[in-house]
Amino acid sequence: MSRQYLITAALPYANGYLHLGHIAGAYLPADLYARYLRLAGERVLFVCGSDEHGVAITIRAEQEGKTPQEIVDHYHAANAAAFAELGMTFDVYGRTSSPDHHRVAQEWFLEFYRRGLLDERQELQFYDEEAKMFLPDRYVEGTCPNCGYDRARGDQCEQCGAYYDQLALKNPRSLVSGKPPAVRPTTHWYFRLSRFQEALERYIAEHERQWKDNVVQQARAWLKQGLGDRAITRDLRWGVPVPLPDADGKVLYVWFEALLGYISATQLWARQRGTPDAWHQWWLQSDDRDTYYAAFIGKDNIVFHTLMFPAMLMARGGYILPANVPANEFLNLEGQKFSKSRNWSIDLRDALADFPHPHHRDALRYALAMNLPETRDADFTWSDFQARTNNELAAIVGNYANRVLAFIVRNFDGRVPMLDAADADMPERWRRVVADAVAAAPEERARVLSAAADRFSAEERAMIAALVTGADAVAANYRAFRFRDAVSETIAIARAANKFFNDAAPWKSLTEDPARCARTLYTCLQVLRAIGVAIAPVAPNLGERIQRLCGAEHPATGAASDGEAGDNVWATIPLPTIEQGTPVGPAERLVEQITDEQIAAERAKLGTVAAPTPAPTDESRITIEEFGRIELRTARILSAERVPKSQKLVKLIVDLGTEQRQIVAGIGKHYAPEELVGLDIVVVANLQPASLMGVESQGMLLAANSGEQLVLVSPRGQVPPGSVVR
Repeated sequence: MSRQYLITAALPYANGYLHLGHIAGAYLPADLYARYLRLAGERVLFVCGSDEHGVAITIRAEQEGKTPQEIVDHYHAANAAAFAELGMTFDVYGRTSSPDHHRVAQEWFLEFYRRGLLDERQELQFYDEEAKMFLPDRYVEGTCPNCGYDRARGDQCEQCGAYYDQLALKNPRSLVSGKPPAVRPTTHWYFRLSRFQEALERYIAEHERQWKDNVVQQARAWLKQGLGDRAITRDLRWGVPVPLPDADGKVLYVWFEALLGYISATQLWARQRGTPDAWHQWWLQSDDRDTYYAAFIGKDNIVFHTLMFPAMLMARGGYILPANVPANEFLNLEGQKFSKSRNWSIDLRDALADFPHPHHRDALRYALAMNLPETRDADFTWSDFQARTNNELAAIVGNYANRVLAFIVRNFDGRVPMLDAADADMPERWRRVVADAVAAAPEERARVLSAAADRFSAEERAMIAALVTGADAVAANYRAFRFRDAVSETIAIARAANKFFNDAAPWKSLTEDPARCARTLYTCLQVLRAIGVAIAPVAPNLGERIQRLCGAEHPATGAASDGEAGDNVWATIPLPTIEQGTPVGPAERLVEQITDEQIAAERAKLGTVAAPTPAPTDESRITIEEFGRIELRTARILSAERVPKSQKLVKLIVDLGTEQRQIVAGIGKHYAPEELVGLDIVVVANLQPASLMGVESQGMLLAANSGEQLVLVSPRGQVPPGSVVR
């Protein structure tokens, strides 16, 4: 049975522009996953689209003096364009206001209606007699029955968070006419969700070992309370009309019909390619296909994708269910929650306009990927974006590319070096060693590689091992939805490449042993091409450019493939694939540095925040003997590198919230530099500067040392850099 991958990303609501929190929540992780799978030769269909109905749309339309259709047309186009600029590789991007989506949603409603899965109920609701309309919850305001807040909404109080029936609201008033509403009976249809309680309990239990704990626990909490039947219609003009007689002015509830947007978008994809029934291959169960369905969402959508949508699919029958719902937590901005009302937000379109170069868009993807809120809320800061761009993408990946290509252009006429006769069989031997290592168990790979010691140098064996193990580690993390780890392992390959270049020292062998120099640069070029493939899921523009500079005729980035499987390019990462004599280059700067001025400009756009904690004065600085007056603060490690000629010392650049500091720590025997970037630590903030091996250290980190093991002191929970530790 062949396996294929259906990937959906939550439909963004078309009443505003996307911000970076949205991107980190569902869309970037989904794209990383889709790109990796395509590079691995898998068959993938990646589906998304705009959610375009609901009260928030009508309210925005009234505020702007436009029709709801004008509102969704604008934001659908704007968000689709921003997604494309950021490199999202949707195979189809649908919209729920389309006639085709209306048809699909109405057909599902009628099928449920005919099969007795809907319950018709009469209930009381607020009615505006002047506007002659029933009032949805957001069209009513009054006094909260729980805390007394006098501007509470019809279904929830923003002051205390309480939920209630709108009729419990005290002193209600219509936001349409401003007058107190009447109470009238109205009819609605409820989906009999309670019928699926036991089936959903079994479904969650079957996946509890594979899914994130936060996803399982939220679903279980709802199941523990007991599932009640849920209304799927409401009184409103904007939406999918209820397809029944005497249902004028009623539409399908957004929670119900928007979930079907994944299916209607897939049907759109099938029609656009001239195979209208092809959507069946992705959504319907089959003995010939194993479809792995991954539904990417933010944590506010967990219940809808683990309980509501699966119940709908079960009720319809014959449909596949999500195999995983890798929901992310929330991304904060500079230590605070995103808030457009407080101007504490970064719209995606604005970030793209401010950093228009493709490599800076890759840098934005990279910085977000390294801070994805996978298991807890995370924080995006402009200083982290700058540090990761300059100290990782530019200094590690871009620098290696420039060094290799410049050396080849300068010394080998801009072509992949030709190997000496004694090394003529090196490419084939390389392929055989990789094949043997890949076939061996992980614990046996070192033995396999050491067996080739007579034909490969220690540095070459280490580099080949880094490619084999690195490609496997990155792949395993992508498939396990550990995207931060996948990207970290990718950068580890580039770090190993820099080490190989340094250890091989081709600038010495160029005159001392030209044949060995050619072999070194041949190897370096193959490794550079491998990095171009490995980094493509997170930095597709950079990955493509690297591959082209290496002479690859058909660079692979995991781009949209229209649901078809391609070659397994990922398997070639450890292999030499660029022929000797192939023109390469030119040498160029692949990633431009982000300047302090650019970062200052971005911060200046944000709303007012609390005054920063002043830096310690000279008078407040202390010595080790005065440890009792120590000032402890949290810090985030932005970059890490070994101090030359020292096995123990590592130079760290850390973010203290109000400033960046350089700290030198003797942790090099316990931690590799690549393991440290992104960690939160506790540091002594008011220690007098000291010089270690000629490098100034402006603080000291805290660690526990048992004699054999050293463990950094790291705060638990989401603590912004600069927080005082007491």
